[in-house]
Amino acid sequence: MERKIKFETGEFYHIYNRGVEKRVIFQDTKDYKRFLALLYIANSDKQVHISNSVWYKGALDDIFEKNRGNPLVAIGSYCLMPNHFHLLLTPLAQGGVSKFMLKLQTGYSMYFNKKNNRVGALFQGVFRSQHITDDIFLNYIFAYIHLNPAKLKNKNWKTQPKILSNELKKFIAEYPFSSLSEYISANHKILDTTPFPVDTDRVRNYQAIVDDFSEFIEGNP
Repeated sequence: MERKIKFETGEFYHIYNRGVEKRVIFQDTKDYKRFLALLYIANSDKQVHISNSVWYKGALDDIFEKNRGNPLVAIGSYCLMPNHFHLLLTPLAQGGVSKFMLKLQTGYSMYFNKKNNRVGALFQGVFRSQHITDDIFLNYIFAYIHLNPAKLKNKNWKTQPKILSNELKKFIAEYPFSSLSEYISANHKILDTTPFPVDTDRVRNYQAIVDDFSEFIEGNP
């Protein structure tokens, strides 16, 4: 089936997918780290043999020092949750989003199936996407992606995001599988924020992202 959304360079897209039948796709820290590594490795115009163990020897940080070739997309934010993931992308090459997502999901599915001695599809379809058409929606997506871990502690956080507890704010800031940690440390490994017209200082400010989220929700009930 042909996609309704055409991925054009210079445009921004919220990409997301979940496990088939809403199953858990990240069972432990090793799984999360594997997917993070693939966000870097699969983002290449070269044919990378992602099953090659050389990519996974040593610390995770070592992988981000390897030459992967030219990236297919710029990643503005990401968040991995137990049964799904969110990405904010803009293509840097023709067909970049589709090529990247094919390599990413295929690579992770092969790893997960081998690890768990299973066969068949891991993800619920190819992937889903939203075209981001204005700055307000873009700021909201940045906020939504980075606030997503809140649901692990409070399923009803969306109803009153402005009064989240300090404990929950700390949990979100320290969540290790979200790009918020890259913004806070200002040490970008997976991210390339250059194409995104977003104030990175604002992303680091917890209250600012809560305000961006709330403003959009209040304007789009």
